[in-house]
Amino acid sequence: MSPLHGIALKLSAVFVFTIMAALIKASSDIVPPGEAVFFRSFFAMPIIIVWLAMRGDLKVGLKVQRPMGHVWRGLIGVSAMGTGFTALGLLPLPEVTALGYAAPLMTVIFAAIFLKERLRLFRMSAVALGLVGVVVVLWPRLSLDTLDHAAALGVACILASTVFRAFSQIHIRRMVATEETAAIVFWFSMTATLFSLFTIPFGWAWPGPMGLAQLIGAGLIGGFGQILLTSSYKHAEAALLAPFDYASILFAILIGYFFFEEVPTAMVLIGSAIVVAAGIIIIWRERQLGLKRGKARPSMTGKW
Repeated sequence: MSPLHGIALKLSAVFVFTIMAALIKASSDIVPPGEAVFFRSFFAMPIIIVWLAMRGDLKVGLKVQRPMGHVWRGLIGVSAMGTGFTALGLLPLPEVTALGYAAPLMTVIFAAIFLKERLRLFRMSAVALGLVGVVVVLWPRLSLDTLDHAAALGVACILASTVFRAFSQIHIRRMVATEETAAIVFWFSMTATLFSLFTIPFGWAWPGPMGLAQLIGAGLIGGFGQILLTSSYKHAEAALLAPFDYASILFAILIGYFFFEEVPTAMVLIGSAIVVAAGIIIIWRERQLGLKRGKARPSMTGKW
């Protein structure tokens, strides 16, 4: 194993996924979220198929033990992407990124409820701290004096997305008992593409050349990011790499500032710091307790 190599790959994956989110945001005025989900899923498939073929895992990726598990994974994942992409069109990129950090906190709660994992006082305290950070980020949006209905919808969507992402994590933990990583990665792209087609009646639009390039780019970059993320866990332990997820807030702030003229508020920065601290505490505690999920599991989640 080469920890530095793994960290470099993980940071590259986080950066790539942030660019993908920016491309989706840039096209949000052109196409509805369901159509964006289609492009994100469909154009990631060639990258993933070539990668699996190069690894010799393509046959493994086509085999499933429990088909309905993949169907549910696709449905939950599409719901997470759809609500998350909606939020990107309504809120600043750094704010969406910061609120998205609630997903690991929700995963801890759902793991206790659905997987019967013990929720000790230490982790409960860390989750509570993280939720305080989320409230700090949201606080300006909660004021009736400055209530913006579009922003309120964006907040509701990103919070819904975090819930769906947490459910996805729990579902994947169950799936790995019978399914190979390659199969989960491949069939998620396939089912997400198919489910996104059901949103056509809600009004798809034909994007212009720039919009089309942005959407195709988001799909290709998303597939490439998935490969970087998966590869990173071959070179370093999941517990070592997990904290580097939070580098996304730095990338989001820079991209938001230079490309969307978005300046994060003090509350967003303070709340983000609190949520990041809570997440790192949970990661550290789980490593201390030896709660290692395995190197492959984080590689299946990606970003939406």
